[in-house]
Amino acid sequence: MDPPQTVPSSPRKKRPRQVGASMASPAHNIKFRELVLFILEKKMGTTRRTFLMELARRKGFRVENELSDSVTHIVAENNSGSEVLEWLQAQKIRASSQLTLLDVSWLIESMGAGKPVEMTGKHQLVVRTDCSASPSPGSQNTLPPAVKKISQYACQRRTTLNNCNHIFTDAFEVLAENYEFRENETFCLAFMRAASVLKSLPFTIISMKDTEGIPCLGDKVKCVIEEIIEDGESSEVKAVLNDERYQSFKLFTSVFGVGLKTSERWFRMGFRSLSKIRSDKTLKFTRMQKAGFLYYEDLVSCVTRAEAEAVGVLVKEAVQAFLPDAFVTMTGGFRRGKKMGHDVDFLITSPGSTDDEEQQLLPKVVNLWEREGLLLYCDLVESTLEKSKLPSRNVDALDHFQKCFLILKLHHQRVDSGMSSQQEGKTWKAIRVDLVMCPYELRAFALLGWTGSRQFERDLRRYATHERKMILDNHALYDKTKRIFLKAESEEEIFAHLGLDYLEPWERNA
Repeated sequence: MDPPQTVPSSPRKKRPRQVGASMASPAHNIKFRELVLFILEKKMGTTRRTFLMELARRKGFRVENELSDSVTHIVAENNSGSEVLEWLQAQKIRASSQLTLLDVSWLIESMGAGKPVEMTGKHQLVVRTDCSASPSPGSQNTLPPAVKKISQYACQRRTTLNNCNHIFTDAFEVLAENYEFRENETFCLAFMRAASVLKSLPFTIISMKDTEGIPCLGDKVKCVIEEIIEDGESSEVKAVLNDERYQSFKLFTSVFGVGLKTSERWFRMGFRSLSKIRSDKTLKFTRMQKAGFLYYEDLVSCVTRAEAEAVGVLVKEAVQAFLPDAFVTMTGGFRRGKKMGHDVDFLITSPGSTDDEEQQLLPKVVNLWEREGLLLYCDLVESTLEKSKLPSRNVDALDHFQKCFLILKLHHQRVDSGMSSQQEGKTWKAIRVDLVMCPYELRAFALLGWTGSRQFERDLRRYATHERKMILDNHALYDKTKRIFLKAESEEEIFAHLGLDYLEPWERNA
């Protein structure tokens, strides 16, 4: 049994900073020379100003320590344009008409985007001559009010691949994975939700103040955030990455067909490397695990988008050879805009096919690839779809569609632009492929479910249950109040039934 882990109940106390430490910073490569920034310390404080200056410089911005004639933009926090002007006058500096006054939200958005973003009205600090006038737009657009509007549900947040908070989310994902290995569902889910919400933020968290009002950030999560802000890393993450158990489970589960139970057994038997496991004559492997070891080097490497698209052509050719009107749609991370993945998923549906034709399609496709020498592994799971038992009340239940879990041989010549990751002397690469055969009338629900991401789907179903009194799964949407199934021919219609704004696939990277 694993030793009990201590859980801090509240954010740790800040360590005292050394007074008189050198404020000199290393030289940084300036990418945006047309902008010369000066960050105003007033209402911001020395520590936050120093942190922002250093972060902006690392992102390629030119930031001056002192206000000079070369400065083109002044960045301030919690100051109106008039307040900045008063400060300039107190310093006996005349504000030039060429000097732009900006709220700090512009700088934070720009650092998140990796380049200067457009300066809109909400970013600009307006100098007002009427002292009774309302506060400037800039002073009304500081971070906390915007933060309070963030939903606890990923299905109400637009989450693209433009993650401004990698330093935090990467740490959370390591911790979530470690808790998953230890079968601690509570903390695993806590860090998964925290990573999900931070991925949706349009700004980079640079102080604990920026976390105010953000949902799904409990005390344990905030401890990690605070430590990363102060030290640049988390001691807990560092300990996990150096933990023998975590390293072993990470290695073992990288083999196709190996899960937590097998990993636990191998670890307790004293195994720490795959070579030792492969060479042990007493171990018995499943057919899936044998394939996982046989094609390990290929399967553990990432699938590129070019490779995924080449597999898509292969699947479409085979499917339409038997059902010409069939639709083949790439789902999963690639549909959400990812450039790399570990496997490729396809949803197949045909508007004019009979039940018998649908059931026979995947076996025919598999036989075709076997004759062509492209099939390296196949596990065909027959459909268990019973409409009288839909939808499932288990949020994480697997769907009941007919599926094929495959390893296919993809010849490098089929991949455009030579983008495949080739090995010396090999003309092909083993690729993990999943095929799902779906009845045409259920295609919208299946497409939504198989597109992901995992946390997006979890929150979407949780939202349906808790906020709309509905049950959603990969097959149907059931309204418990009206006691009816709600039909949908597209993902947009499902969102509409749930009262949600439609999110494009690339906005579901939660």
